Amino acid sequence: MKTLDVIAAVLLVIGGLNWGLVSVAHFDLVAAIFGMKFGQTSILSSAVYALVGLAALYQLLSFKAIQYRWGHQVPARAR
Repeated sequence: MKTLDVIAAVLLVIGGLNWGLVSVAHFDLVAAIFGMKFGQTSILSSAVYALVGLAALYQLLSFKAIQYRWGHQVPARAR
């Protein structure tokens, strides 16, 4: 599961950088990677956006479990 945690974190960084570039430079990195102009989408770019969204949902729903797996929190039962 740690591999999935890392993949989700990388996707969230990509999404965060893309939104930062959109706000600061009016530049859509995902669109540019797939040879499109700002605001255009394709099946591939939509897939990237969907993966970023799923990564965020995964991180949100499993936050406590991720902390436990990485050794940053003691489970409540052991306290």
